[in-house]
Amino acid sequence: MRIAIGCDPNAQEAKQQLITFMELQNYGEITDFGSEDPIYANTAIAVAEAVAAGKYDRGVLLCGTGIGMSIAANKVKGAYAPLISDIYSAKRARLSNNANIACLGAFTTGNKLREELIDAFLSNEFVPGCSSQPKIDAFIAYEKQHA
Repeated sequence: MRIAIGCDPNAQEAKQQLITFMELQNYGEITDFGSEDPIYANTAIAVAEAVAAGKYDRGVLLCGTGIGMSIAANKVKGAYAPLISDIYSAKRARLSNNANIACLGAFTTGNKLREELIDAFLSNEFVPGCSSQPKIDAFIAYEKQHA
């Protein structure tokens, strides 16, 4: 799996901790999009564009709450970037929504929970043709009509 990760300056420690965790779990090739830009939208858009273009299979974005990263990344066509803060939602983001970018809060979740959230997000796969397919088709159709 190819994973793009980025954050704002507030989340540098949390990002590094997640990179180490993902490497230890052998999740694949991880590319760090940085953490120096105080305008988190720039990092969110760079990661979202790379994931939406298929250069990466998944993305991970962090800021203080994860909310700003989620909002910014979701502006990119083909980027589906929920804020995840509980294990069930992290799993369902993939299984029911085919999300491709996980957004997390550095100030709102601890290290262990962030690891569990990323594990749940990265270890689950959307199954094409499942009962959620018509729902996903609907928002993709909307996105195409309003591009």
